[in-house]
Amino acid sequence: RKLYYGIMTPGAVLTVVFGTWLWLGYGFGGGWLTAKLALVTVLIAYHLYCGKLLGDFRADRNRHGHVFYRWLNEIPVLILIAVVILVTVKPF
Repeated sequence: RKLYYGIMTPGAVLTVVFGTWLWLGYGFGGGWLTAKLALVTVLIAYHLYCGKLLGDFRADRNRHGHVFYRWLNEIPVLILIAVVILVTVKPF
């Protein structure tokens, strides 16, 4: 709970604010940026889903096992790797 509300949510808000600021300052830069923004949108949805799961834990309604959470933990890593590759390589 402390990680979600104390670090992840403020970090997500600051990331979106500063990312929007950079985007407005430098303009729309191509197809790679569209793909990156789509991946960031997926990360925001992932964050909100994690908040739902946190609420399920709080209400003692957890329906998933440890294997589900181990796989769920890897999703943002894969997305962030794809974002870094898109930003550095700019394939399209």
